[in-house]
Amino acid sequence: MAGSLARPAPRAHPAGLALGLAGLVTLAVAAMRLEDPALLPVLAVSAALGAAFVLLDYGFTGGFRAFLEERDGRVLGAAFVVPAVAALVVLPVGATMPGYGRFVAPVGPSLVVGAAVFGVGMMLANGCGSGALVAAGQGARRMFVALPFFCLGGVLGSLLLPAALRLPGVEVDLAAPFGPWTGLLAVEALLLAMALAVLRGARPAPAKVLPGVVIGLLAALLFLVSGMPWGITMGLTLWGAKAGQAVGIDLTGTEFWAEGWTRAALDGPVLAMHGVLGDAGIVAGALAAAAATGRLRHMAPIGWRGALGGALGGLLMGVGARLSFGCNVGAFLGGASSGSLHGFAWILAVLPGCWLGLRLRPAFALPARPG
Repeated sequence: MAGSLARPAPRAHPAGLALGLAGLVTLAVAAMRLEDPALLPVLAVSAALGAAFVLLDYGFTGGFRAFLEERDGRVLGAAFVVPAVAALVVLPVGATMPGYGRFVAPVGPSLVVGAAVFGVGMMLANGCGSGALVAAGQGARRMFVALPFFCLGGVLGSLLLPAALRLPGVEVDLAAPFGPWTGLLAVEALLLAMALAVLRGARPAPAKVLPGVVIGLLAALLFLVSGMPWGITMGLTLWGAKAGQAVGIDLTGTEFWAEGWTRAALDGPVLAMHGVLGDAGIVAGALAAAAATGRLRHMAPIGWRGALGGALGGLLMGVGARLSFGCNVGAFLGGASSGSLHGFAWILAVLPGCWLGLRLRPAFALPARPG
């Protein structure tokens, strides 16, 4: 059209690409010094996930916004492809092979309240667990604010979780009564039913189906090299706990951190935890991919209201994730693909929080509606 201005073509950012690759090399060298042969594969697959989110323009948060504000379930409906693909590997392997585990957690007040709190935070931060890491890799300033508060919120949530778990709840593992293969069929049937309920006769967004398959395959691969389903938020919680230790806050006397694997993680090298290394790999992979393809966001300002929204959103996501056993990745993807009922309950419980968060977004310089 005459007089219109064409958008400039995306340009690669050599310095950003070099920084992302240098970060991956640094993480790889640090991982090689630790006595865990799984760390390098975990880093490699996590970096591939970070790059895939950028290159495929994939995320979870926008699907919730479109579903709640526009009654458009096409993007959210397509998201059910991710656990459906991952479950093909996670459930049967995790249920039958030594050395592999699954995420199975109870459905109760802790999950319901925690998921709702997470939903509010997700809307205010403008990203979920994976989205925050990927956007940080792309240079989004809001996430530079949100992530430290996410770590702090995770620690606060860890202090609340033991008491919350003493409230009544029910743990349902579909592989226990049905076996791994019938349990897998039950999982796929539940995911299909929920997707159809969200879609309400529409077709899933075509541009999100194949990317969802790719993310699901990479999640399954990460499970195979790690031994556990993909998780994000516990790695951020450990960063917060380590930071607390560094400034003299002793968490070893608290119930969550006193013993077991959490105490071992707190006492050991931070990168020895697969989730921590995986989170760092996602950021570095996203940075490298964004810099190589001109998709960095480092020039976009946020202002004080945006920064406040990022801080509050990150804090709420951290607390909510610990109470509800994860985020869209650890709780929904990890739980559903493991055959645990809590993964399906999480996606329902997060919706009221997202609805409330959407109404609060304008106060933090964010549009309520997609677009």
